[in-house]
Order: sequence, then structure tokens, then C-alpha cells
Amino acid sequence: MSEKTTATLQYRCDGPEDAPVLVLGPSLGTTWHMWDRQVPELAKQWRVVRFDLPGHGGAPAYPAGSVSDLAARLLATLDALGAQRVGYAGCALGGAIGIELALRHPERLASLALIAASPRFGTADEFRQRGVIVRTNGLDPIARTSPDRWFTTGFAAAQPAITDWAVQMVRTTDPGCYIAACEALASFDARAELARVGVPTLVLVGSDDQVTGPAEARTLVAGIPDARLAVVPGASHLVPVEQPAAVTDLLVRHFSTAWQPAFEHTAGQTTGQTAAVAPAARSGLPVPRPSGPVAEIAPAAVPPRSTDRSDAYDTGLKLRREVLGDAHVDRELAEADDFSGDFQQLLTRYTWGEIWDRPGLDRRTRSCVALGALVAGGHLDELASHTRAALRNGLTPDEIGEVLLQTAVYCGMPAANSAFRVAQQVIREETTPTE
Repeated sequence: MSEKTTATLQYRCDGPEDAPVLVLGPSLGTTWHMWDRQVPELAKQWRVVRFDLPGHGGAPAYPAGSVSDLAARLLATLDALGAQRVGYAGCALGGAIGIELALRHPERLASLALIAASPRFGTADEFRQRGVIVRTNGLDPIARTSPDRWFTTGFAAAQPAITDWAVQMVRTTDPGCYIAACEALASFDARAELARVGVPTLVLVGSDDQVTGPAEARTLVAGIPDARLAVVPGASHLVPVEQPAAVTDLLVRHFSTAWQPAFEHTAGQTTGQTAAVAPAARSGLPVPRPSGPVAEIAPAAVPPRSTDRSDAYDTGLKLRREVLGDAHVDRELAEADDFSGDFQQLLTRYTWGEIWDRPGLDRRTRSCVALGALVAGGHLDELASHTRAALRNGLTPDEIGEVLLQTAVYCGMPAANSAFRVAQQVIREETTPTE
């Protein structure tokens, strides 16, 4: 057994050093300890590599704002281990990383298991809203409600030690890295590419998962050519923790039958200096209750700015959605008709595709400029949407307040007074945690 921290991802290895490598990827807010109950059995056949997301479990807090960035860091870590071709199982965000590997680096992947995963995790607005909550209130509101998202009600009530472990695990995560991971999920969408996943894939889901449930699992199975579905009864989102024996059995069966590595690809030496891991990261998973029955496995039924004007609309629409939110943009576009359609085209192409996409200012600064200009012009209806956008772009409520105070000097007290009323209402709506 060994623990190491690389310049990319913090990882841990278990099992024979000359065995084929099986990588286990965590979900948002968890650490590699979510796989504690699977490792003893898996390590009998494979060299099991678990990793922590940036800022999770005491890992270095170098935020990664996209799934492709996380996948690249994982590949760099595997390169350091000498692991060229691996099996991979990932839960939720970890599953998104697995899909990214299968699509962009198929030569590195021998077999895949996607657990509580989806080709599109909710909406971009949902995850960017979560980022606003964390930036304003810290991780405590997210931590306190994590057991509700991760476990069935009966399990949470019967296993208080595990629910306490889950809350503490989220609380010890770096907020900036958590927000960046939310952005990674917000921008992830593999729906149009699933048919290009070319490795044997197990799609595993808890029957009671309210986050990425059986419907999302069936979407994956329908889209991936060589995919099989397993539904675990009596489990919610963090199914490897809630039903550990069932998940272990399914993973062993899948990787034993869908991957024939013949031991030609092995991990390199992993001995060396042991990384310093924070006390919270050393706190392993409490022993859960016995698992229930397992469902039978069924066969499957921000880019660089372009100088090409023809791309300005597509670039602008993407940026407009990222800043203002899908719901706002969808509403604006739905209200367009023959009379206003050309204006919406101009607005998207020029304001967002050319001006907002220029590299000279970051989005936070552009939000500050937009807020000041809207107050000066008296455009309070637009001020509401841009206050919401400023929060998404990383401004805190205090910073927005400073911008509006500055407008009181240059635009007048009445204008600033009206602006504060509008912004105050938006900030209350956006930063109040949902219980």
C-alpha cells in the first residue's frame, strides 16, 4: 500500500504492483474513502488506484474548471505511475471523467463503469447557482444537506456515523475547488457523443437515486453501443457507500468479463516518499449495514476566441448562456419573433460573441463595468439579470455592493438607491441556501 501526491492529482494505490490497473474516480464533495469498502476485494485482482479531486481530502487546492482538465490531470498521474491502459470506474463527476477518457483518449481505456452518472448533469444553471451559494455562505449549507442527496432516508437514519462522515467530508473541501468542480459539471455535455464510446461499459445506478437516477442511466445505456445496465435496489446517489457489497460484486463481474488485459500493461513502481495527508483525509469510511439484493445486469437496449465572424453567434450564445443562465437566455430567445429576431441575432453575435469574448478583461471585471453602466443608464430591468450574472462570474455580494456604492458618487443617490433595491432582491434569491 502506498499514498502519494503528484503535481496533478493526489492518489493512493492498493494491490499487487504488477497487476492490471483499475482506477476509481470519486464524486463531487467526496474523497477516495468513498471506495473503502470495494478495495479489499478489487485489490485481489487489480492494482487499484484511487484519486482525490483538487482540494478534496487534503489534496492540493489547484482548481480545475472543466472535466477535460480533470481527465488530463488524471492521465498525467497515470503516466507517472507507468499505467498506459487501465480499467476505470467513476461515480457522478468521476463518471464524467470516465466518459471524457473514453471519448478523447480511447487508447488509454480498456473497460469502463459509470456509477450514478449522466451524459448531462442537470442544468448549467443548477451548478452555477450552487457555486454562488458556496461563494457566499461557504460549504456548510451544502455539507448539511449532502446526506439528503446521497443516501436514502432509511439508510441515513440507521447509519448516523456515515452521515456525519459525509457532512464532515464536504466541510473539509476547499471552497474554490468545489466551485470549480461545479463549473466543470455545468459545462459537461456528452449527449451527442455517446455513440463514440467504444469500450465495454457497465452503467450502475441506485434505484432511489434522485440526483442522477435510472432515467439518466438508461440514457447512457441507449447511447453507448456496448453498455449494460445494473440497478441496485434500496440505494440512492452514493451507491458504493450505501450498498457496498452489491457494487463490489458488480464491478468484479464487469471487469473480470469485459476486460482481458493479459497483464501486458502494468503499473510502475509506486514506492517512495509518502504524501502528507490532512487528518480529515485519513478518516476512513465507517462500516455500513449489510447490502441488499443486486439487480441482474441487463444488455443494452471556454474556448479560444475566434477571429472568424461566422463563429461569433455560436461563441456568443455559449457565453451568453454561461453568464446569464440557460433559463434567462431561453426565455429571451423564445419571446423573439420576426420583428425582434434580427435584434437577438445582433445582441448575441456582437455583445456576447465579440465584446464579452475579448481577452482584454476577465468576466469579473466586465460584470463590474456592466453593473456601473446599467445604473448610469437607469436600466434596472437589465440590472437584475446582470447582478445574477455578476454572482456567477465570481463577484461576492460585498463586491457588488462596492460597485453600487461607487455609482452613488458618479450617477447620483437616487440611481444608486434604486440599484441597491434591485440587487438586494436578486442577491437574497441567489444566495439563500435551499433546505
